Amino acid sequence: MPTVSLVVTDLDGTLWDHEQRTHPRTRAAWDEIGRRGVPILVATGRRVGSTLSALAELGLRPPAVCLNGALGVYLADARRFHRDAIDAADALAVLAVFRAQGLQPCVYVDRADVSVYVAANPSTHPRHVASFGADVVTGDLDEVCRTEAVLAFSVLGAPEAPAAAVVASIGSAGIAHLDRDPYYGGWSLTVAGPDMSKWNGIEAFCRTHAIDPAGVLAIGDGPKDTEMLTGAAVAVAPSGAHAAALALADHVVAPT
Repeated sequence: MPTVSLVVTDLDGTLWDHEQRTHPRTRAAWDEIGRRGVPILVATGRRVGSTLSALAELGLRPPAVCLNGALGVYLADARRFHRDAIDAADALAVLAVFRAQGLQPCVYVDRADVSVYVAANPSTHPRHVASFGADVVTGDLDEVCRTEAVLAFSVLGAPEAPAAAVVASIGSAGIAHLDRDPYYGGWSLTVAGPDMSKWNGIEAFCRTHAIDPAGVLAIGDGPKDTEMLTGAAVAVAPSGAHAAALALADHVVAPT
């Protein structure tokens, strides 16, 4: 096995289970990695605020790649080491695809005062909207796509048929991910920008810190982790992971 220069971990289904419980052995492994002087980077589909608050419950503030590669942030002080905003033309095209299926998505942006915009009648689950707290604002999504640094789109708890139609229609405007939603029921539909992935954010972190990406060990459990598992020198997946992640794993470990 190559010398590990960076450990990268997904959160939901990996660092903790879908009820956000972290196994003692997982926390012990995190602490041991730190004792050995190997940096740890989080790579998650969560937005910055959700990532920060969830890790704070464990007393952790590592650097993080959020929104599936759109943003790289030092959680300790909110400095950015990476941002990959979606071009306005692509953002408008993605929005049109959602609307063609009768869906009004959440639109994630990079701003200090708000991180999510929704329409007056958002299609995502009401509890998902509530989870944003003060980070969400109702607005004109067309104007948001034209003028803001758009990072991603989502509808959680979506019906399968329109969500699958979005995936089939997205074309070159973005990268769509669709999977069962463990929190809200139905399906989780997210769209990132063209060529955007967690691996891009990982590479940006490596460049910033002069880390050889050939020494990355990455662990993840879902379809959104496939790019980073492919790029990593050592790919790890928990035994309960999605088949796409398990197919790429060099090592399979006990579930969270």
